[in-house]
Amino acid sequence: MVDFESAARDVLPGPVFHYIDGGADDEVTKRANTAAFEQYHLIPRYLRDIRAIDMRRTVFGCELQWPLMLAPTGLTRVFHPDGEVGVAEAAAAAGTAYALSTMATSSIEEVGAATQGPKIFQLYLLNDDALNFGLIDRCKAANFDAICVTVDTIVAGNRERDHRTGLTVPPRLNRRNLRHFVQRPAWCLRYLAAGGVGLPNVPAASGGDLGSLAAYFASKMEQNITWSRLERLMAYWGKPFVVKGLQSVEDARNAAACGVAGIIVSNHGGRQLDGGSATIDLVADIVDAVGDRLEVVMDGGVRRGSHVVKALAMGARACMIGRPYLYSLSAFGKAGVARALTLLRKETERTLALIGCASVDEVGRHHLTVNARVPDFLRERRVRTEFTEIGGRT
Repeated sequence: MVDFESAARDVLPGPVFHYIDGGADDEVTKRANTAAFEQYHLIPRYLRDIRAIDMRRTVFGCELQWPLMLAPTGLTRVFHPDGEVGVAEAAAAAGTAYALSTMATSSIEEVGAATQGPKIFQLYLLNDDALNFGLIDRCKAANFDAICVTVDTIVAGNRERDHRTGLTVPPRLNRRNLRHFVQRPAWCLRYLAAGGVGLPNVPAASGGDLGSLAAYFASKMEQNITWSRLERLMAYWGKPFVVKGLQSVEDARNAAACGVAGIIVSNHGGRQLDGGSATIDLVADIVDAVGDRLEVVMDGGVRRGSHVVKALAMGARACMIGRPYLYSLSAFGKAGVARALTLLRKETERTLALIGCASVDEVGRHHLTVNARVPDFLRERRVRTEFTEIGGRT
């Protein structure tokens, strides 16, 4: 995935790339999400029949050919015109599920019509249930398989990279970012040719540009999410209902008591609370507490098929990825997403074979050991020097 990240950096204006790549505050949690995988070593079991590897799993009611799902990300057509529809089509072709964001630049209806593959709608809970029910009605009509409510965005994270690069929504030229856009004329021409983007899933009373829609949506975000509220939405939906953003055993137990189909252990890619744990470090305890009552999916830091296998060994039913497919989309469009998924699928299958597992159901804690000595370079991996250059520092 490093090559796709580099290619995206070469294609996107600096502020747009750093919007994808950045995290909150000092980005400690963002870096930890990936680095933490290095603490866990795989233990292979040899002399096993691995001539056929079965990676199929049913997760949140979605039939997957392998245990990976594409996480919801907003503003996708800003990065490439293929946008959410292209990503959803690539996911379906790769045998996995796609989660569409409320803040997507393609509509529920467009994505529903584009693919018969597994689809999840990610709902940001609004402070007006008539609006929430309206979005759920649209998902029913578009034949989505599941809904997940994100609960870790009750306030916006402090994404300092965006402040330093002068990023706005939609992207606009200003004194701080002018040279970065001028250096990427191909992206600028492509973005202008597309006529800009909107937020067709934002239930606004009237239309408006992207900036005004985003501001309207922010004003409607619910800051008092309760379990009883989720129970009403779950009953209205009537299909698998998932909570995304939980990180504690206590919250996971509350989710199980609420009766949800599953939870996504996620810290929003390190874009909300900085200083929290890497998600791979949380999975085992949460699975031990509630894994017999609901499905647990891990989101955060996955860059290799071996990472997927390590999460499965912890007890996760599947993993989600966000940045990896955005990097590949930004650089190469839908074809890039397809290529990234092909590579990750092959890596996952190869890792299973190398540890002696003919099925994902054979993977368990006995395939892991903990490395007590983590190298210093993993503890203090710094943001690339190009980031500091943005603010005029060298």
